[in-house]
Amino acid sequence: MRRPRLSTGWLVPAGVGVVVLVAWQLAVDLLDIPTYILPSPLQTVESLWSNRLELWGATLVTTGEVLAGFLLAVLVSVPIAMLLVSFRWFERIVYPFLVLLQTVPKIALAPLFVVWFGFGPGPKVLVTFLICFFPILLDTMTGLRSSNPDMASLVRTMGGGRWAVFSKVRLPSALPHLFAGVKVAITLAVVGAVVGEFVGATEGLGYLLLRANANLDTPLLFASIVILTVLGLALFYLVALIERLVIPWHVSQRSETAVTAAPAI
Repeated sequence: MRRPRLSTGWLVPAGVGVVVLVAWQLAVDLLDIPTYILPSPLQTVESLWSNRLELWGATLVTTGEVLAGFLLAVLVSVPIAMLLVSFRWFERIVYPFLVLLQTVPKIALAPLFVVWFGFGPGPKVLVTFLICFFPILLDTMTGLRSSNPDMASLVRTMGGGRWAVFSKVRLPSALPHLFAGVKVAITLAVVGAVVGEFVGATEGLGYLLLRANANLDTPLLFASIVILTVLGLALFYLVALIERLVIPWHVSQRSETAVTAAPAI
């Protein structure tokens, strides 16, 4: 029985990261770079620890805004994509306005949302929603239209109706595209929440970034950036894990070893 091998693909990125951190620390120490210009990794870690309570509270606020805007985008964009693909008249009427909305810079809408909804989480969630909406919509539409027409005809000849064609053919073929859009959107969601907090907020990591910048507290600035980066990575790999659980049959989820070891026909 062959024993499973541990993946070592993370070793090279981890090694490169360690080298970059060491070089960064040495450059700051040897060149005597002021802290307000570039803090060292050790100073950043010290700021993470000394401001841990405030950073934790801000992280919870930003994470809530990210998840709320992202989930709202998924719940809205997927049904709209289904309607756009299913009804040509609906696509002719609605799709041009969706493209028009996508071309409007979201940061230009953020101040307007603050005027309408105040300084609470609402404007941040809306900005996050708008940033995440279009990638999910477009990829879902592409997936729904990439289904095999022969398979759809086969289902119809076996007595299947519109729902059977959708659930057995169109939806499975759309799921890989849907998850591709979702993975793009979850990283953009972090950007959307921070942009919303830049415009008007009294809490959150975006607010901490602005405050640290105004006070020239560069270590806190870097600490906030580190947390935002870790948050984006964690959410991305969470979506990737869900993708692996939902569509394990798709070729994108097969390991490289399994693909290369497959016998040639």
